[in-house]
Amino acid sequence: MKSWKDDPRAETNPLFNDNKLKLGIFGLNGIGNNMSNAPETPNATWEESERVSRLAEQAGFEGNVPYSRWRGYVEGDDAHRSGLALDSYTWAAATSQVTSAAVFATSHVPTIHPIAAAKQCATIDQISGGRFGLNVVAGWNKTELDMFGAAMKDHHDRYAQAAEWIEILRELWSRDEAFDYDGEYYTVKKGISLPKPIQRPFPPIMNAGGSDRGREFAAKYSDMAFVIVKSDNPEEMRRETDAYRRLAREEYGRDLQVWTLSYIVQGDTEQEARDRLNYYVVEHGDDRALDGFMNMHNMHSQLMPKDIMEAMKFRLKAGHGGYELVGTADQITQRLDNLSQGGIDGVLLSWFSYEDGVNRWIKDVKPRLAQAGLRKA
Repeated sequence: MKSWKDDPRAETNPLFNDNKLKLGIFGLNGIGNNMSNAPETPNATWEESERVSRLAEQAGFEGNVPYSRWRGYVEGDDAHRSGLALDSYTWAAATSQVTSAAVFATSHVPTIHPIAAAKQCATIDQISGGRFGLNVVAGWNKTELDMFGAAMKDHHDRYAQAAEWIEILRELWSRDEAFDYDGEYYTVKKGISLPKPIQRPFPPIMNAGGSDRGREFAAKYSDMAFVIVKSDNPEEMRRETDAYRRLAREEYGRDLQVWTLSYIVQGDTEQEARDRLNYYVVEHGDDRALDGFMNMHNMHSQLMPKDIMEAMKFRLKAGHGGYELVGTADQITQRLDNLSQGGIDGVLLSWFSYEDGVNRWIKDVKPRLAQAGLRKA
């Protein structure tokens, strides 16, 4: 079994480099990863995406990952800002020209046919020179799926459909002759897609399955699987990350990276950082968006139990439930070191003000991570 550390895609894709802790920026194509009405939060403009992507280049991040969103969370307010998001496929193609990082598209399976997705992915991989990645979402938001006339399937069937979707993509990415596919969810007659992606055997897949079924799916198909970190104790984190890797190796004979999501508020003192966090979460928090998200999530997703969701409301407003990186540069470095000790290979980062946050990161956190041995200087 070949380790991802020896992956041939490392020739073009920085996701497979040898940094101990890999980093990516998340949510630039929309309004960020928080639920806040603070004026400093992003507004889903290309100009801001371009500026911050260039800053992320200076920071040396390996990845740049958008989300996919088709409508907002607030029922009865169709124009609510939570629905602001640039299309992730076309955004990835454009962003690949302003950064040397890996660029992702986030794709909700029921919203695009696998033949169209395969062609778009291969095109972006060609445009980027072999730096594309695909973040696959099985589909959980019924109000969005209703827009497409797509049925909201039960949890198990959503992943069964996603498995067929990826299998068709892989056939289209690798086969030079036309093929037929007769599945439960898709039928393909003489399917073929040209040109092929640069990366072989396939562009990397990212997935954030939180349920048992989701973890099985990620272990079988993903190169980067996500966990929600529930403890500050590296030993407890390690048990979860090791279990993920063990499932992939023992059941499917493959290796994968384990990533998590974090929100950052950096200050010269911890109190300054806490005050900034309070400013955008408490003083300007978007409770309508939070309530709408919670209602939809509790009805249609099984990422985490409802009681844990209730306890995570603050973290959801702060950064979609991500791991907290709040404090001074030294404190942030220490918590990132905790994640690494806990078996985390990579972290997707978000700020409520990306431009200010990444500038602070470059000045203060980046050199500390090199000193700590987590990243190359």
